[in-house]
Amino acid sequence: MANVTRYDPFGELFDDLFKGFLVRPVMNEGRDIAPRMKIDVTEQNGSFKVLAEIPGVKKEDIQVNVDGDQVSVTAEVKQEKDVKEGERIVHSERYYGKVARAFRLGYEIDEAKVQAKYNDGVLELVLPKKQTAAAKQIAIQ
Repeated sequence: MANVTRYDPFGELFDDLFKGFLVRPVMNEGRDIAPRMKIDVTEQNGSFKVLAEIPGVKKEDIQVNVDGDQVSVTAEVKQEKDVKEGERIVHSERYYGKVARAFRLGYEIDEAKVQAKYNDGVLELVLPKKQTAAAKQIAIQ
């Protein structure tokens, strides 16, 4: 489930000052924590619509899996080194690596009718609910 953390608006500012951000280079000092993929899920007309923020990723590096009522989204942000000779990185906050998110919707999804679009760093999924057969009353003999 989701972890709840208290937001501290001054935490990063003081961390950078006390670690010497203004004096020496800071290179990811123990902060290799993957950012959490943010999603919105809405339901309408017998389907779910999922919007997932995945900035900086190419659509070829996104993988969506649907298994029953479980949906998983995995993406990989690849690091492209632009450091030229004579340059050095003074501070870097961008994350490179894999991010993933999985969740259950409570209804079976019709995998054959799933639609996915990726535009401007936002993945849009349309996940239609699988039609279930109506309950049939059985005659007892």
